[in-house]
Amino acid sequence: MGSGWVGVHTGRPNAVMAEGIAAGLIPGLAGYRVLRREVAYSPAGVEPGRLDLGLWDGPRPDALVEVKNCTLLDSDCLRFPDAVSLRGRKHLDLLAAAVAEGRRGVMLFALNRPEGRCFAPAWAIDPGYGRRLLEVADAGVEVLAVRLRHGPRRIEVGEGAAVDLTMP
Repeated sequence: MGSGWVGVHTGRPNAVMAEGIAAGLIPGLAGYRVLRREVAYSPAGVEPGRLDLGLWDGPRPDALVEVKNCTLLDSDCLRFPDAVSLRGRKHLDLLAAAVAEGRRGVMLFALNRPEGRCFAPAWAIDPGYGRRLLEVADAGVEVLAVRLRHGPRRIEVGEGAAVDLTMP
């Protein structure tokens, strides 16, 4: 589709990003000796849930990471979500709670197609998600975007991409 492969399996980016982090391919998330997937998290005052990755024993504070698959291309940016996402907002709340407790909270957008120069919230689809993403970023949640590169037999972590949180 478009100018290349588009990754529509929403669970696959989690494994690819975990492999990339373990291999040290994502700056800022490299160097942790312990990586766990599907981490249950129950912070005080926030509905408990699961986050995609937990990172421990590294060069920076422990981190909780949520990965979101991005395939929606609009105005030269890949955007999330492609439908209203209350679950996505819950993940943002969990990441903000992690930061408030002294951990790192990282929202990692997997840009899962070759087009697009950046990541941006899908303001026209879910403005509530975009506003909440801005709020948690202001509170210290790190927002990263990393491209996934596709081949006939593999998907691998590619380069980082710009993040544009500008509200329209």
